[in-house]
Amino acid sequence: MKKQAIAVVLMLSASAIHAQNNTWQAPTGTSSLWEQFLDNLSDYDDIEAGNTEEMYELLRELETNPIDLNNATDDDIQRLAFLSNTQREELTEYLDRHRPIRSIGELAMIKSLDNVTLRLLNCFVYLGNIDESRKFPTWKEITKHGKNELVGYVKIPFYERKGDREAYLGYKYKHWIRYKYSYGQLLQAGITGAQDAGEPFFGSHNKMGYDHYAFYVLARKLGRIRTLALGQYKARFGLGLVMNAGFGMGKTTSQVLATPQNSITANASRSEAAYLQGVASTIEIYKNITTTAFASYRKIDATLNDDSTIKTILKTGYHRTETEIKKRHNASQTTAGMNVNVKHNGISVGATAVYTAFSKDLKPDKSQAFRLYSPNGNNFWNVSIDYAYIHPRISVKGETATGNSHALATINTISLKASRTLTLTAIQRFYSYKYYSLFSRSFSDGGHVQNESGMYLGATWTPFSQLKIMAYSDYAYHPMPVYRASKASRSIDNLIQTTLSFSPVDITLRYRLRLKQENGADASSPLIDKTEHRGRFQLNYKQKSFTMRTQYDMAYTTKTSQSIGWMVSQSAGYKYKEILECNAGVGYFRTHDYDSRIYTYERGMLYDFSFPMFYGEGMRFFLHLSTKPTKNLQLICKVGTTKYFDRDKISSGYQEINDSKKTDMEIQAKWKF
Repeated sequence: MKKQAIAVVLMLSASAIHAQNNTWQAPTGTSSLWEQFLDNLSDYDDIEAGNTEEMYELLRELETNPIDLNNATDDDIQRLAFLSNTQREELTEYLDRHRPIRSIGELAMIKSLDNVTLRLLNCFVYLGNIDESRKFPTWKEITKHGKNELVGYVKIPFYERKGDREAYLGYKYKHWIRYKYSYGQLLQAGITGAQDAGEPFFGSHNKMGYDHYAFYVLARKLGRIRTLALGQYKARFGLGLVMNAGFGMGKTTSQVLATPQNSITANASRSEAAYLQGVASTIEIYKNITTTAFASYRKIDATLNDDSTIKTILKTGYHRTETEIKKRHNASQTTAGMNVNVKHNGISVGATAVYTAFSKDLKPDKSQAFRLYSPNGNNFWNVSIDYAYIHPRISVKGETATGNSHALATINTISLKASRTLTLTAIQRFYSYKYYSLFSRSFSDGGHVQNESGMYLGATWTPFSQLKIMAYSDYAYHPMPVYRASKASRSIDNLIQTTLSFSPVDITLRYRLRLKQENGADASSPLIDKTEHRGRFQLNYKQKSFTMRTQYDMAYTTKTSQSIGWMVSQSAGYKYKEILECNAGVGYFRTHDYDSRIYTYERGMLYDFSFPMFYGEGMRFFLHLSTKPTKNLQLICKVGTTKYFDRDKISSGYQEINDSKKTDMEIQAKWKF
């Protein structure tokens, strides 16, 4: 109990530091607005790949530190990830001609910005005085006008897992604490300490308290130094064939959002994977010519073979049992790289080179056919060339890469604004089955930049500002075995989504059809088709202080047998001034098995995008309360219960719960000072 009390005290208390508050305040209800936007874009592929969570973190950061449009640079506009290429170009052109602008409403003059996009934009930008924040602040300005934020979180389960009794070395509470200092977009610094349920706190290997710490300092606009990152950071260049430790794009997001390119961002995530640790800097060496150099050294978790080589690099971050602790930080990874980029009159050309070495040889188990061409060895290098042409009517982007596998990977995209209301998109990719890069992450059907070729065709039609129709069709071919397909296989993925907005009502309809070849009875039998249908109906109603959402999801898959699932859910929220906000929801789900599982969004805690998954039969309830007893203090509490009607036990292994229901309480406090 003593250690548990220490954890709660660390999370929910701190000494005061004198600082002035930033004068910018987010418009009322902005978080729910852009969270709804992200919900409408996400499908289960994005959720399972982590794309939705990363997009959430990006937008949350933008909401906390909005962009001053009157002083925004091209790099700042590129960070508005929810804008299409056309919208970015037209916004930049408008700002260049009419700055300083006096009202966000002026942006309605930009033809490509529809009503929904204008509302989203208002969540992440503000209008400062001209030339404000152009120069890096003095130390006096930093200490006087900076903004501090301290957030603490604890999750309390009202149940016991098998591992809590038999294997886990720590208590069953998950908790984390996060401190951040920011001076607008120019300077940010922070540290995050995180603990998963079951991990020892101030015990065993965690002598410093938390199991994982993330720390960073990020500065922008230091003269010719555009960006400087120290500590933990993420890097992305080109379209991600060589280096993308940051934001990934799914099929729905690729249709609506512009593809982010070169960037160095701070890592404040609680995840112990997909980040670099060291130093990175982007420097403007000449007008329109930038170079980025980075170096990283970090410990990694790994499963080792009997000869002490690396069998598997682990990314879960769990260190709850003696076995998991033995795999903690038992290898190291050194990475260095560089990118050079030249821009002129809408044309951009870049080159990227990355080198990585491990302290132990990488020697994965290749007994399974789909792992035959996994990376093997100690030293790895990759190089690529990326290219782009951006115009308000048409944008072309691409990247071609190779490495010490001497194989090729290439992706090329084109987006055409065919008319004022219609935008067409095409994405072609070819990833050799021999190609690999340890940090690659780009558009794909199979989730890997390897063993795939395909073509994606999409369209977005906005006949009037209240109606948007999005559709795509994607074909992919895998010449070598992939997971669940022991031979060459194909897949076809199709989606259409319609959003109708007549204030105060928004209606969204979505249908997705996917056909994929998988193994039959065994790996030696011919492949058979797996067909998957998914649909959604969503109705949102919003007045000044009241919101309501009704949603119906369905899934129907066929392979050797049928699997049918559906879920109906209802949620509502009420906000009383800035003092109290209440959200509650209930849902009933019924699915045959995991193949017809359902994901649905529900209001979550700060810095957590809540998108739980359900299968079987049962009901879900949640109550979310948020209050601001003072201007700078916010308290949040959420209680959620899932009750199953088709089982007496939940989950399996050490996560098994000997009950048909599970209830969690989450408590969070945020203090700005």
